[in-house]
Amino acid sequence: MAKINKQSLVDQIYSRLRQDILTRQLPLGSRINVNEIQEGLGVSSTPLREALNRLQQDGLVVLETNIGASVLSLDAHDVEEIEELAYTLQSAAVHFSLERGDRAVMLREIEEQLARYAQTDNPRKGMQAVFELIGSFYHHCGNRRLDNSMIAFQGQVLLLRHIYAECPGSLDNLDLLQQICDGVRENDEQRILAALWEYSQRSRTAIIQWLDEQ
Repeated sequence: MAKINKQSLVDQIYSRLRQDILTRQLPLGSRINVNEIQEGLGVSSTPLREALNRLQQDGLVVLETNIGASVLSLDAHDVEEIEELAYTLQSAAVHFSLERGDRAVMLREIEEQLARYAQTDNPRKGMQAVFELIGSFYHHCGNRRLDNSMIAFQGQVLLLRHIYAECPGSLDNLDLLQQICDGVRENDEQRILAALWEYSQRSRTAIIQWLDEQ
């Protein structure tokens, strides 16, 4: 493992570990060997523990007194809860963005992500396009607290999306993304929400099956 520069050390450690968790180089539920990471990255314990505290705030790491740090574990109930909360926040973001946002700009952004999704055969790039497409609603909702709520929660959502990218059919959602795009174009909130709900249903079913197979 290559050593990292000292500048913005906590941020660098945080980003490295976050990516390792999202891509499951650090597997779900695994213990985090602090000494091994310190040695591998060439860092001291202080910035590493600060980075772990930030990952705990993201909901990606569990810190237990006298036990240490471990990666979040997931079961079917966890997936259901994360998907339900994600959809609840998305619904609010859609409502306020259609009410307050610049719909022409939002439509252009969503069309760009729709095109990216349609043109890729890489599931991770497809996942990122979907994530950024949905993010357009938060960017235009005109509610900082709603946007910040999603930012605080997005680590767990991204973890599910990375898992979904490994599931068969994760690139078979062009119909739903087109429905979202058409809903923005027609200012049809219910059409957008129906597509987001179906996307959530498809992803949670695939993720729960993936967990059962592990």
